[in-house]
Amino acid sequence: NRALYQAKYAVADTVFAGVPGYAGPEAGFFLWLPVDDGEAAALKLWRETGVRVLPGAYLARDVDGVNPGHGFIRVAMVAPKQQMQRGLIAIRDCLYT
Repeated sequence: NRALYQAKYAVADTVFAGVPGYAGPEAGFFLWLPVDDGEAAALKLWRETGVRVLPGAYLARDVDGVNPGHGFIRVAMVAPKQQMQRGLIAIRDCLYT
């Protein structure tokens, strides 16, 4: 449902307003959030908050020895809106504050 995901994108835009490098998606089911190291960020989130995300490097190939996904985590926006909002706030508070 397009309206549901637009509402979820609006929540993400509010939660991550001011996070350097954040760009809200125009469509889809995922957020790509900027981090220094996607794998380290995913482990930190899991250990400290129980929120599970996927390191961006797991979804990209090396290009000239550099993985373009290394500096990102991918966040699925498939949970119900309130649960997703709690997860996004946990991500923000753990990684960006």
